[in-house]
Amino acid sequence: MPDYQPFLMERFMSAYEQQVEYNLSESGVHPMTLRQLLDIDQSSVEDLLETELNYPYVNGIPVLRERIAAMYDGAGSENVLVTVGAIEANYNSVRSVLNPGDEVVIMLPNYMQIWGVAKNLGKRIRTFPLVEENNWAPDLEELEQAVTEKTKLIALCNPNNPTGYILSETEMDFIVRTASRVGAWILADEVYAGAEQFTDTRTPSFYGKYNKVIAVGSMSKAYGLPGLRTGWLVAPPEMVDQIWARHEYTTISTTMLSNKLTAIALSEKVQPVIIERTRRYIRKGYPLLREWMEQQGDTFSGIPPQAAAIAFVKYDLDINSTDLAMRLIKEKGVMIVPGDHFGMDKFIRISYGLPETYLKGALSRIEELIQNIASPA
Repeated sequence: MPDYQPFLMERFMSAYEQQVEYNLSESGVHPMTLRQLLDIDQSSVEDLLETELNYPYVNGIPVLRERIAAMYDGAGSENVLVTVGAIEANYNSVRSVLNPGDEVVIMLPNYMQIWGVAKNLGKRIRTFPLVEENNWAPDLEELEQAVTEKTKLIALCNPNNPTGYILSETEMDFIVRTASRVGAWILADEVYAGAEQFTDTRTPSFYGKYNKVIAVGSMSKAYGLPGLRTGWLVAPPEMVDQIWARHEYTTISTTMLSNKLTAIALSEKVQPVIIERTRRYIRKGYPLLREWMEQQGDTFSGIPPQAAAIAFVKYDLDINSTDLAMRLIKEKGVMIVPGDHFGMDKFIRISYGLPETYLKGALSRIEELIQNIASPA
């Protein structure tokens, strides 16, 4: 069999997330129930009950594409492709953009899907870092050095997973200029837009700033609806068509009910209610996590995430991050994501956009284990 780079984090989560009592590995806020969603707009219930469970429009039902397009300056429904999660949008975008001999430049740390896909395709990968000492701001000088005439794609995550960093307008403009210098595409994973902690202003999209942008979104993170498995991409129509052609090889479409429920969630009436719920979870959850970290003395440190429901936390313990995560699963029934999955040991990614009692219960279990590690009997 050929060498294959598995998606370490997703395989880890697939193996254990249903087995633990407390799951702090998920990166979105606590999921909504179907009742909670439909209670916001009860007029949609009868239409849903009359839905024929047939194939939908393969590229997404028209009302959904229109509502997605409305979130992006200058976009129309022809710029939108609805996918099975952001993960399909990312995968088929990479397959559509990169040709033999092309290079891809990737922001690190990052959701490592695009890195793994490019590696499995045999592409040359160059990287540029977010710098912890600079509050996770990007090293733009390293980005400029990484981009060459062979660079076909610059892959970003903004707001960032796992750090929660939001690029400034100045940083976004620099990235656009760097991409345009060599004619590279920008693939912007923007699934945490709307999940801001310190502002009510939605994180701006790269879409509309440059003519070679593929902007990716999802219902899984800022909307608390991961079970819909609905994502999308927004791009020039010619690129949408190229990715659509791969979409027909991979998933054909997301489900009719997912299309309809997502259209309800993104309606003018419902969307603001969901975003307010998301920010409420984030803004209540992070102070609880921060207070708990402070109670552990010097064991944990971290830069407050500007967005998302996850924190990338450094720890001072004599244990590898994967070993720590496995001990938490086996001994305490708690799941976190080890920093190893982002190539950064002595970090963990931990969820906090959760109900207070659930979060506190999980943190109490983690505290029990770290006390044992720090002062073994």
